[in-house]
Amino acid sequence: MTSHRVGPPGGFKVQMDNPAGIVAITGGRLLTVSHGVIENGVIVLSGGKIAAVGGPRTAIPAGAHVVDAKGMTVYPGLVDAETNLGLIEVEADQASNDLAEPSDEIMPQMHVADAFHGESVRVPVARLNGVTNAIVAPASEDSMAGQDAFIQLYGRDRDQMILGRDVALAMNFSGEQRRLGGRRSGGTPKYPTTRMGLATQLRQTFLDAQNYMETMEKKPDEKKGPPKRDLKLEALIPYLKGEKPVVLGAHEGYEVEVAMEVAQEFHLKVILSHVEHSQEMLDKIASYHVPVIVGPIYTAPAANQRYDAVFSLPAQLQKRGVKIAPGFV
Repeated sequence: MTSHRVGPPGGFKVQMDNPAGIVAITGGRLLTVSHGVIENGVIVLSGGKIAAVGGPRTAIPAGAHVVDAKGMTVYPGLVDAETNLGLIEVEADQASNDLAEPSDEIMPQMHVADAFHGESVRVPVARLNGVTNAIVAPASEDSMAGQDAFIQLYGRDRDQMILGRDVALAMNFSGEQRRLGGRRSGGTPKYPTTRMGLATQLRQTFLDAQNYMETMEKKPDEKKGPPKRDLKLEALIPYLKGEKPVVLGAHEGYEVEVAMEVAQEFHLKVILSHVEHSQEMLDKIASYHVPVIVGPIYTAPAANQRYDAVFSLPAQLQKRGVKIAPGFV
């Protein structure tokens, strides 16, 4: 391993592998994440990873394949913060639809990685449009639909594409999760049919998970043996411990408030999602000091909103010091 200091003032160090098979992109206008714009820049790629980024004096290892990008702009790949990519192929074909498990609205033990289809024809389309990585999440029809996966959109199979399993818990609190289907179709409605029910159900689930965690951490009774494992409650333990984030989706301002009350009650590490109709409480959202996945920004405004309320939401949050990311769904 060798170390190279690259172009921007003060420089920064990156590690480089053996130079065999290295690619260098030279002469382009580089739009970096942390070091601004670099004119006539150089990017060195090694082992499928960026090994060095800098100005024209950046060292290029001997034997590297050089790509001339003069007159072009080189920018980082886009990361889709929330997508169903690889979980659905043909919407009308249920055999290719793995968006959510409809048998229960509380399913934290569901692993998106188990259903991810790396050969989806939608993957190369997204990659062609500049998306290089994505958080794959289940559909939002369940209040706790499963655990997200982090993928790269390049690889020969799903094993190469999945970079992280169970990176976050997908949790939702809005009118969409109410179980009204039975009543609408003439049958018996299924709990919960109200936002009150959703909040109560979430609280009870986390209380049960806390009790389960305490039980599992106790020394097992020699006569009774270890307690029976519960995959549903066991899946929530890393989130109760704050080891992993919960991506909490809510749309209206009052939904955000109630959902955050539940999250704070159990000290969850939260990333808010959507919030497109919460303009009346942007200061309060900022006071939570949590990042927000904003979007989709092309949602029609509510009747009491300005025509550009949703479209301008990212800028309004950023002005308040909120760390934001775009949601493409």
